[in-house]
Amino acid sequence: MEIKAVKFRKDGFYSQPFAFGGEEGPDKFDKNIRYRGSLQNYVIDTGSEVILVDTGLPAGFPEEAADEKAMAYTGKTICDYMDALAALGYKPEQVSKVLLTHCHSDHSGELRSFPNAKIYVNADEMQADELQGLPNLVPVHFTDDAYYNFPEMQKICHGVYFIKAKGHTRGNGLVIAEDGGLFYMFQADITYVDEALYENKLSVVYDDLPAARETLDRVREFVRNHPTVYMGTHTPQGYENLEAKRVMDLDHPVPTIFAEVDFENKEASGKYVCSICGYVYDPAEHDGVAFEDLPDDWKCPRCKRGKEKFNKA
Repeated sequence: MEIKAVKFRKDGFYSQPFAFGGEEGPDKFDKNIRYRGSLQNYVIDTGSEVILVDTGLPAGFPEEAADEKAMAYTGKTICDYMDALAALGYKPEQVSKVLLTHCHSDHSGELRSFPNAKIYVNADEMQADELQGLPNLVPVHFTDDAYYNFPEMQKICHGVYFIKAKGHTRGNGLVIAEDGGLFYMFQADITYVDEALYENKLSVVYDDLPAARETLDRVREFVRNHPTVYMGTHTPQGYENLEAKRVMDLDHPVPTIFAEVDFENKEASGKYVCSICGYVYDPAEHDGVAFEDLPDDWKCPRCKRGKEKFNKA
């Protein structure tokens, strides 16, 4: 089995209030502490199958501006997701399965580029807009036996397991691959940065807070009891852990390297991007109404978060 990271954004950040403030509130944490951010998804090559865990941002997705006031910034574009996948040596027609952790655009953006693959998605996410009209969906009901301390699981193939892990979204999941005595955990936004796992903190992004807490507790219990390589989507720690085959040790955290951000002034496009779900507000699609002119109580049409969660593009 080979596991590779598909890297498509770098040099982003997640502020401590964003990454830690889900339960205690963001005001309890230091907004000037910024953890390193990036964007990557993953490939599991079993030798007989090529399996993707999520499919990145859609091609042409606007790049945000690095703003000192922003709670989160996904970073600078390295290349489009499909180009990053090609750079690893894979063509779309080689992909046999896609395991979709949840329906946010940084995880589901290129689903339509894999018409020959079976797309496995939690049945609870099937009403998401980006899934409509896709003929190759496989709704997952997690009907197999429990996977260690996770009560609901679906076996995908030998050594690869799709696990219900709701909270971040109501249909959130994670993937575990077993290889060489290690457990490779592909987690999508259960934590945004590894520091949150060490510190046992939830981010401000969740649909179901009690479920998010239960999921994080189960993840921490699993990590304590199994040699786990912990791989997130939003931090370079994800691919650093993979490349080093670094086993997560909750009692001995890897030293934090804080983000170094160039808050350069870029020409504004007029578009704004939701830092939670990736929805793009384009005035051209809203009768020319500028984002700044929207009422203070306006909410993201997709995830229902407020204007303060949007970044300039």
